[in-house]
Amino acid sequence: MQTFISSNLINTADGREANRILRSCVHCGFCTAACPTYRLLGDELDSPRGRIYLIKGLLEGDVTTQKSMLHLDRCLTCRACETSCPSGVEYGHLLDIGRKHLEQKINRNWISKFQRYVLRQVLPYRNRFKYLLKLGQCVRPVLPGNLKTAIPVPEKHKPGRVMQHDRKMVLFSGCVQPALSPQTNISATRILGKFGIEALTVHGESCCGAIDFHMAETGRAERFMKSNIDTWWPYVEAGIEAIVSTASGCGVMLKDYAYLLRDDPEYSGKAAKICSLIRDISEIISQEDLELLRKQIGGDTKKAVFQNPCTLQHGQKLQNNTEMVLQRLGFDLIPVSDSHICCGSAGVYSIFQKKISGHLQYQKIKNLLAGQPDVITTANIGCQVHLQKVSSVPVKHWIVAVDEELR
Repeated sequence: MQTFISSNLINTADGREANRILRSCVHCGFCTAACPTYRLLGDELDSPRGRIYLIKGLLEGDVTTQKSMLHLDRCLTCRACETSCPSGVEYGHLLDIGRKHLEQKINRNWISKFQRYVLRQVLPYRNRFKYLLKLGQCVRPVLPGNLKTAIPVPEKHKPGRVMQHDRKMVLFSGCVQPALSPQTNISATRILGKFGIEALTVHGESCCGAIDFHMAETGRAERFMKSNIDTWWPYVEAGIEAIVSTASGCGVMLKDYAYLLRDDPEYSGKAAKICSLIRDISEIISQEDLELLRKQIGGDTKKAVFQNPCTLQHGQKLQNNTEMVLQRLGFDLIPVSDSHICCGSAGVYSIFQKKISGHLQYQKIKNLLAGQPDVITTANIGCQVHLQKVSSVPVKHWIVAVDEELR
């Protein structure tokens, strides 16, 4: 694709990067078939190809409007287009650049600004979120239907014990998962312990930065990234094997630290080292002796489906890793139609784009329940909570489902 990035941008880091990505696109259209919003709305500007043209125009100095912002806002950032793209266009990185520069040119209305401000002040802060969630759960029984379903019920969990082992890995806690699903990391700790791995909980961790970053608050996001790097660095120097994430939405952001901080003279080297250690929990488990767990599970397991989050299959490029683990552990795994299509959660997307999110949620749960599973498993807390709202069967992190079979 030929580009004419404006002179005030072309010599900046964003301008050079956008120019590189845009030039890799041959506007073939393979991405449109994989795009959930294009499939749903049928508007070229709600496809990756259309949004690429909008971003190209923005960076070349064309007049931008609220309509451009609407089409970029409607993007789920699911990155299914990247999986289907024969040219390897880094659409996700281009979208982040486009949103950042569009945010500087177009003023949002005060309602949208206020909503975004509140979310940025609550979601990334574990204690604030936990307090407000508990408050909501207390009044949940007396709320009307729509508000009631928006607040998840408290999850029952059984506190675990961390055993000491020679092999040590940091287990990332994240910001909302400890409150919404504390059992996830408890189960992960237990399973890792079966393989002689001690899961370390690091005090002082913060949000991975994804919430602010995808709302174009890149400065705040970078502060979260650097804080995490500083917090983990003593453990890196002590020789930990890995930094493990059980939320694929966090994992894809953590794996991008080196790219996002590549021009920072103080943190680029540290970020690269951190990224070399980031692993999704499935990457760790798949390399261990699964026969050890299979013997402990023993007899028949539940019929299950696995909802592969976009951040796992398209973002981290781990398309069949978790399914392979579950099958090797003896789970009767039911195939899912259109498994590459987003469930509609997409971070805060379900809050801002309720109608589109609701359509995708309905279609996804229909496909997941088609095989009449006993349990729906997933690998991301956002997908888990989003799908549980409309599911007639339990929706759990897959590591919790494995842990329950072991018990």
